[in-house]
Amino acid sequence: MKNTLFEPVIKIKGVGPKIEKKLIEKKIENKIDLLLNLPTGIIDRRFCPTLDQLEIGKITTVFITPIKYSFPRIRNLPSRVTCADKYSKIDLVFFNSRENYIKQALPLNEEVVVSGKVNFYNNKYQITNPDYIRSTDKGSDIKKIMSKYPAIQGISDKTLQKIYCDESKNLEEIKEWHNIELIKENNWPSWSQSIKRIHNPINENDINKNSLFYERLAYDEIFSNLLIFNEIKKRIEKIIKKPKKIEESNIDKILSLIPFSLTDDQNKCLEEILRDMKSNKKMMRVLQGDVGSGKTIVALIAVYLNVKNNYQAAVMVPTEILATQHYKLFKEMLKNEKINIELLTGKTKLKEQKIIRHKINEKRIDIIIGTHSLFQESVEFKNLGLIIIDEQHKFGVKQRIELSQKGSSNTDVILMTATPIPRTLILTNYGDMNISTIKKKPFSNDNIKTLAKPIEKIDEVLHFVNEKISKGDQVYWVCPLIEESDKLKLTPVTKRFDYLKKNTSCKIEFIHGSLKQDEKNKIMNDFINGNIDCIVSTTVIEVGIDNPNANTIVIENAERFGLAQLHQLRGRVGRSGKNAYCLLIYSAGISENGKKRLKIMKNSCDGFYISEEDLKLRGFGDVIGYKQSGEKDFVIADPIYHSHLFDLAKENIDKLKESSIEKYHLLLKIFKKDKVLNIIDTG
Repeated sequence: MKNTLFEPVIKIKGVGPKIEKKLIEKKIENKIDLLLNLPTGIIDRRFCPTLDQLEIGKITTVFITPIKYSFPRIRNLPSRVTCADKYSKIDLVFFNSRENYIKQALPLNEEVVVSGKVNFYNNKYQITNPDYIRSTDKGSDIKKIMSKYPAIQGISDKTLQKIYCDESKNLEEIKEWHNIELIKENNWPSWSQSIKRIHNPINENDINKNSLFYERLAYDEIFSNLLIFNEIKKRIEKIIKKPKKIEESNIDKILSLIPFSLTDDQNKCLEEILRDMKSNKKMMRVLQGDVGSGKTIVALIAVYLNVKNNYQAAVMVPTEILATQHYKLFKEMLKNEKINIELLTGKTKLKEQKIIRHKINEKRIDIIIGTHSLFQESVEFKNLGLIIIDEQHKFGVKQRIELSQKGSSNTDVILMTATPIPRTLILTNYGDMNISTIKKKPFSNDNIKTLAKPIEKIDEVLHFVNEKISKGDQVYWVCPLIEESDKLKLTPVTKRFDYLKKNTSCKIEFIHGSLKQDEKNKIMNDFINGNIDCIVSTTVIEVGIDNPNANTIVIENAERFGLAQLHQLRGRVGRSGKNAYCLLIYSAGISENGKKRLKIMKNSCDGFYISEEDLKLRGFGDVIGYKQSGEKDFVIADPIYHSHLFDLAKENIDKLKESSIEKYHLLLKIFKKDKVLNIIDTG
């Protein structure tokens, strides 16, 4: 039998060219897109009161008798039908309905069943354009519980519901891809039965995230996601590389150049990385750690030992300023070693870029540090042995595959992130990689004190900031907007900059994403070099800026930021181990969730705890930094509600045989994971 799941929406019953266009605008392009666009709630028509018990705004089903028509002869005025039961009266109001249709649907003095939302106008109850009108003998045709979908402009709710209802009811039964034992153990219905029931619920619990029908679909989506990661991992593990020799003398040498001892966590992560480097399998590893946990030093050691094996290393970071900071650190630490280190960013002059690219190709550069420009086609490495990518959450699966192919089979890859990843999201985003975690920081978090202040106390905050600057401190002042907005009542950078200029005598500048790169770099370098006391900024300072002399940060409208982002911003201060301060300014209209976030920030500096709380408070789809390529990884599954299903899927995937992926071809296609499979096949 031909599978119709992937036919275009125009072939769906009830969909013409106009509706097709509206659906495609919502990225519903074929039948499976429609079926996986699950309802957001239910419409409950079980409320059947008499007319003296009506509730305004509630969808209601009433048994009534039409007693009077009113068809105005003035255009644009609605038609009305007055109806009654033995207790009271109600008007049915119709816009753009023909007189004959109304008389046929609502014959006088014959009881009918009507369903719709009750309103109150001119001291009368009324239902405008009722959803359903049936004679009493056909009243059972009115579905008491219906799925509710997000409104699509240009398609009536009734039409949309009919399309979903018809299409899901006619869904053919699909051959089961899971083992029958798994289905029985979890008491799950089939995939097709689950789709049918969620779009045609019998009771309100059917569409809940913890219903058996929803769980079945969520499990399949999670399973398909982890299956692809498992396939990528298996294929990477098949790549045979030349093991790198790690000599103890070289380890001792690089450790002697570091002016402090590594923490236990740093040593553990280093051991995991060196084990990968020494193996004959290609390394694909995430190095995660909290802000200031010392990931860069671990990376530097790996880079040094890679170079000692006569390989090149590339270190890529998201910003030119961070690239420059890394470059200076590497140059300083390795100044007495015969190692050629260069910097390549968008700011590098074109003539110099050409020279650097030529040197890379001839292996006259051992370590190249830079931004995305490192991985342009024009940059060709002679013998690339290690790629380090800092702030890697900006890279999705496709980019990881491309990067792993940039060098050769001998090229190891380490992705570093200062955004601690909640447990479930490690599986959802990094199932194709091994994870190394630095939890303990080299210095205590106790040096950063976090305070929350209402906007009304801005003068107190200003006094505190002036006092800190007078003692030689430098200050970050973060605002959510660049300029004033009519829609959002948030403090813009430009307004706060003007205010601080008038009320302080310190050297102050502002920076935001709309400035030219050269301007941003100059201001940030002046700040790092101590030529600016206070910098007013948007969140562009969030990623990796290291200024040990900046020990105070003020964040305005703090309740509007996610916990993970607040923690990243707070991580800009206290990096020297000195006492530091984070002042969270909140507005008068702060929400309950906003209060919870600020309380968590005040009580904890543990990034791993904060990332878990952020996931709980904001939900999977909104967590900053965990989305790949700007899209949600899941349309059905929710890592918060379905964390147990991730563990179950991982357990079952670990049991799969080599050829099992063929069995799940249709499942992968349903959730569009076959596209990723195509990428790794062509790679």
